[in-house]
Amino acid sequence: MAVSISNIIPAKTAENSQTTQYTSSGVQTIIDKFTATNYSASAATISVNLVTAAGSAGNDNLIVKTKTLQASETYTFPELVGHVLNPSGFISVIAGTASAINIRVSGREVT
Repeated sequence: MAVSISNIIPAKTAENSQTTQYTSSGVQTIIDKFTATNYSASAATISVNLVTAAGSAGNDNLIVKTKTLQASETYTFPELVGHVLNPSGFISVIAGTASAINIRVSGREVT
Protein backbone atom coordinates (compact mmCIF):
# COMPACT_ATOMS: atom_id res chain seq x y z
CA MET A 1 0.00 0.00 0.00
CA ALA A 2 1.29 3.43 -0.98
CA VAL A 3 0.01 6.72 0.38
CA SER A 4 0.46 9.96 -1.53
CA ILE A 5 -0.33 13.32 0.06
CA SER A 6 -2.06 15.42 -2.57
CA ASN A 7 -3.61 18.76 -3.33
CA ILE A 8 -6.66 17.00 -4.75
CA ILE A 9 -8.45 20.20 -5.76
CA PRO A 10 -6.04 23.08 -6.37
CA ALA A 11 -7.41 26.50 -5.42
CA LYS A 12 -10.20 27.50 -7.81
CA THR A 13 -13.49 29.35 -7.96
CA ALA A 14 -16.54 27.14 -7.43
CA GLU A 15 -19.04 27.20 -10.29
CA ASN A 16 -22.71 28.10 -9.82
CA SER A 17 -23.78 24.87 -11.53
CA GLN A 18 -23.27 21.37 -10.15
CA THR A 19 -19.69 20.52 -11.16
CA THR A 20 -17.40 17.54 -10.53
CA GLN A 21 -14.28 18.97 -8.92
CA TYR A 22 -12.28 15.77 -8.33
CA THR A 23 -12.57 12.08 -9.20
CA SER A 24 -10.73 9.39 -7.24
CA SER A 25 -9.11 7.61 -10.21
CA GLY A 26 -7.79 4.14 -9.36
CA VAL A 27 -7.17 5.05 -5.72
CA GLN A 28 -9.02 5.55 -2.46
CA THR A 29 -8.95 9.18 -1.41
CA ILE A 30 -9.15 10.47 2.16
CA ILE A 31 -10.18 14.12 2.57
CA ASP A 32 -7.95 15.87 5.10
CA LYS A 33 -8.86 19.53 4.55
CA PHE A 34 -11.60 21.24 2.55
CA THR A 35 -11.51 25.03 2.62
CA ALA A 36 -13.90 27.56 1.08
CA THR A 37 -13.49 31.33 1.14
CA ASN A 38 -16.12 33.85 0.12
CA TYR A 39 -14.12 36.62 -1.51
CA SER A 40 -17.18 38.65 -2.51
CA ALA A 41 -18.79 41.57 -0.69
CA SER A 42 -22.06 39.65 -0.08
CA ALA A 43 -23.07 36.39 1.58
CA ALA A 44 -22.88 33.35 -0.70
CA THR A 45 -23.77 29.66 -0.38
CA ILE A 46 -22.03 26.41 -1.26
CA SER A 47 -23.18 22.77 -1.30
CA VAL A 48 -20.93 19.69 -1.45
CA ASN A 49 -21.75 16.15 -2.57
CA LEU A 50 -19.57 13.06 -2.10
CA VAL A 51 -20.73 10.73 -4.86
CA THR A 52 -20.03 7.01 -5.29
CA ALA A 53 -18.82 5.47 -8.54
CA ALA A 54 -21.39 5.63 -11.35
CA GLY A 55 -23.60 7.87 -9.20
CA SER A 56 -24.74 11.42 -9.69
CA ALA A 57 -24.92 14.38 -7.34
CA GLY A 58 -28.25 14.44 -5.49
CA ASN A 59 -29.89 14.53 -2.09
CA ASP A 60 -28.75 10.98 -1.30
CA ASN A 61 -25.05 12.01 -1.27
CA LEU A 62 -25.36 15.64 -0.17
CA ILE A 63 -23.01 16.23 2.76
CA VAL A 64 -23.20 20.02 3.08
CA LYS A 65 -26.33 21.84 1.86
CA THR A 66 -26.33 25.55 1.11
CA LYS A 67 -23.75 26.51 3.74
CA THR A 68 -23.82 30.30 3.91
CA LEU A 69 -20.48 32.06 4.00
CA GLN A 70 -20.58 35.70 4.91
CA ALA A 71 -18.51 38.22 2.96
CA SER A 72 -14.79 37.46 3.47
CA GLU A 73 -15.55 34.36 5.58
CA THR A 74 -13.44 31.19 5.37
CA TYR A 75 -14.87 27.80 6.41
CA THR A 76 -12.98 24.50 6.75
CA PHE A 77 -15.84 21.95 6.60
CA PRO A 78 -15.25 19.59 9.54
CA GLU A 79 -18.19 17.60 8.09
CA LEU A 80 -15.97 16.48 5.21
CA VAL A 81 -12.68 15.74 6.97
CA GLY A 82 -11.98 12.01 7.17
CA HIS A 83 -14.46 10.96 4.50
CA VAL A 84 -13.18 8.39 2.01
CA LEU A 85 -13.87 8.25 -1.71
CA ASN A 86 -13.50 4.80 -3.26
CA PRO A 87 -12.16 4.46 -6.81
CA SER A 88 -14.29 6.46 -9.28
CA GLY A 89 -16.06 8.29 -6.44
CA PHE A 90 -16.06 12.05 -6.78
CA ILE A 91 -16.53 15.45 -5.15
CA SER A 92 -19.19 17.65 -6.71
CA VAL A 93 -19.79 21.27 -5.66
CA ILE A 94 -22.28 24.00 -6.47
CA ALA A 95 -21.99 27.62 -5.38
CA GLY A 96 -25.14 29.70 -5.09
CA THR A 97 -23.40 32.66 -6.71
CA ALA A 98 -20.89 32.74 -9.56
CA SER A 99 -17.50 34.29 -8.85
CA ALA A 100 -17.86 34.39 -5.08
CA ILE A 101 -16.30 31.31 -3.44
CA ASN A 102 -12.85 29.79 -3.82
CA ILE A 103 -12.29 26.17 -2.77
CA ARG A 104 -9.18 24.07 -2.11
CA VAL A 105 -8.98 20.46 -0.94
CA SER A 106 -6.03 18.42 0.35
CA GLY A 107 -5.97 14.75 1.11
CA ARG A 108 -4.31 11.38 0.75
CA GLU A 109 -4.54 9.01 -2.19
CA VAL A 110 -4.07 5.34 -1.22
CA THR A 111 -3.15 2.64 -3.74
